[in-house]
Amino acid sequence: MRRMTATLAALRKARRVSQLELSLRAGVSQRHLSCIETGRSRAGRETLIALLDALGATLEERNQALLAAGYAPAHTERALDAPEMAPVREALAQMLHASGATTPALVLDGEYNVVMANEGLARLLTLLGLPAAMLQGPLNLLRAIFAPGGLRALCVDEAWLCNEMWGRASREAEHLPRLRALLDELRPTLQPWTVTEPAGQLPVLAFRLRAADGQVLSFFSALTSFGTPLDITLASLKVEHLFPTDEATRAALARGAGVELC
Repeated sequence: MRRMTATLAALRKARRVSQLELSLRAGVSQRHLSCIETGRSRAGRETLIALLDALGATLEERNQALLAAGYAPAHTERALDAPEMAPVREALAQMLHASGATTPALVLDGEYNVVMANEGLARLLTLLGLPAAMLQGPLNLLRAIFAPGGLRALCVDEAWLCNEMWGRASREAEHLPRLRALLDELRPTLQPWTVTEPAGQLPVLAFRLRAADGQVLSFFSALTSFGTPLDITLASLKVEHLFPTDEATRAALARGAGVELC
């Protein structure tokens, strides 16, 4: 009982929502909500779910709150390679490969592990002077970028991009304990950076990378996620496409892939 009330109160406070506001959102009296949080009253399953809905709790947080209250979890957490996830893997493969070899793309889980990638990303690694075999083993994008001697040194606008990526991951980590633990591990290795936003950038996350031959490759990032996930693993996945912003970058990717540009 205590564990559930602490979980609900912690979720509310983490989102900076008052008891009054949450009670109005969920249609529960503030008095009853106060009793639930202090352990003087037990929330029914439907009431608890209404409160979690009103807080925008993640699927993992919902399961934790339900379990702590003595209820069965509402959401599964299947491995991506589980047989029942085959349609999901097919959909992800279509998204990765539909854009062709001139658009690097990858699938990231909630902790920024690369779980799938396309030929375009392998080609980009080769252009950067990195082994494409990196994609065959465990690869965490945050570790690869922020660890000492990491890939951030290949960024033309290193400080700006690091600031943007760290900020995005930090916002996501507010509700993802495993991601928060990874950021806590990496934080002591970070060097202070002075952020100067690049001039003339597109109104999206655009960045430039130095290729091994000295060419500057320019991209912007677009993220895709599943709109109505009911599985914890699925809810954490995001597909990131790196779209070339100029013909020189597109041509460099196309040459290595044997693609003829129109």
